[in-house]
Amino acid sequence: MNTPDVPAAASFDEVVLPHLDAARRLARWLLGNEDDAEDAVQEAALRALRYFRTFSGVNARGWFLRIVRNTCYGWRDQQGYLATEVFDETQHSDVRQTKDPEALLVDANRSDLVEQAMQDLPDRFRKLLVLREFEGLSYQELADEIGIPIGTVMSGLSRARQALRSALDDQARRRAEVNDEVLV
Repeated sequence: MNTPDVPAAASFDEVVLPHLDAARRLARWLLGNEDDAEDAVQEAALRALRYFRTFSGVNARGWFLRIVRNTCYGWRDQQGYLATEVFDETQHSDVRQTKDPEALLVDANRSDLVEQAMQDLPDRFRKLLVLREFEGLSYQELADEIGIPIGTVMSGLSRARQALRSALDDQARRRAEVNDEVLV
């Protein structure tokens, strides 16, 4: 059983390299730090190489992202992991896009709200949303990746989306309260 994009005698490079960007995005969301995410993906790639013989030729992306996810969870568990703030060069750069300042502020606020709301979600909800919405996995791929029935994936995504909406509302309410206090 091989997927059309992964031949039976696929090499490690053919299986893993196409999914490195997705692996970095997943690790970034799970660890909250670009540098740690890079290290985790490197460690996951080494694990994938070590256990490449166990790859069955089905769903290379899911196989590698599962290794990345487990590596990230291992880091968090072993090191009492606390995400550190990453310096965002674009935020502190003098070079600005052609948008007006108000539009830039609105975009930055929305992005900050979504990122903070995602961090406030339980791991299982964040994982479902990242894999579905950011990595584009289908319901079946999610079910295979996480090892749960497809119906559980669908209901879990529904609860995760509702939790994200609530977290976004909470973040917006908190910011509005802070802004009201500043204005008083």
